[in-house]
Amino acid sequence: MTRIGQLFERLKRENRKGLIAYITAGDPHPDRTPSLVDALVRGGADLIELGVPFSDPVADGPVIQRAGDRAIAAGTNLARVLEIASKIRERSEVPLLLFTYLNPVLRYGLERLSRDAAKSGIDGCLLTDASVEEAEAYVGAMRAAGLDTIFLAAPTSTERRLKLVARYSSGFVYLVSRTGVTGEQASLSAAVGPLVQSVRAVTDLPLAVGFGVSKPGHVAELGRQVEAVVVGSAFMRIVESSAGAPELEGRLEAFARELKLGFGETA
Repeated sequence: MTRIGQLFERLKRENRKGLIAYITAGDPHPDRTPSLVDALVRGGADLIELGVPFSDPVADGPVIQRAGDRAIAAGTNLARVLEIASKIRERSEVPLLLFTYLNPVLRYGLERLSRDAAKSGIDGCLLTDASVEEAEAYVGAMRAAGLDTIFLAAPTSTERRLKLVARYSSGFVYLVSRTGVTGEQASLSAAVGPLVQSVRAVTDLPLAVGFGVSKPGHVAELGRQVEAVVVGSAFMRIVESSAGAPELEGRLEAFARELKLGFGETA
């Protein structure tokens, strides 16, 4: 069992919910990413999504798109993200999920990635634009290396697609709260509840909701329905506004703590 599976087992035993923090690796600089991850973990983040910057991020909103541009300009690519993961793993046992697109993976090589990701301390992979209907080879390579494969379920997903997502997912299932791209929202979509029910009907895996989650109130509402929430753009907006400041880590830690209050707990 990966660290991801162990995390959700522990959360269940302790009757807690998980905070998953997304961060674009390499923004503002690859050398700083490990300390930003440390800050998120101190603030209570239970799992870290390490985003691989990509030149055509079709699922990402403007905040994460800009973060990716800055990370690429700083020299970050998939290989560099795996190096960053290795440095994080030297100092932390926090579960790490590689968040990327299919194109960088194909360029790197699927078998090579699964092998190198496992060596670097990555616990699973989420390919945002991978077709679950054609996932067998990808899942096989990842599972052979002991890695989890996380797939997305959306409000528009058909029953057939949800069953495939359940079949090929391990660790947890990522529920997209609404159609469109990532980004902070004032309120949660009404589509979340029905989506949770639909996915519960086809899998016993833990569920995490992301896209648009940015406030303790969102966390509180979702915590009553699923095992974890995913926050990304709100963290990356802090990185964007404080990239050159020594207090960046402190701001990330404080915001993670604030979000955890939505679960009725402190870090």
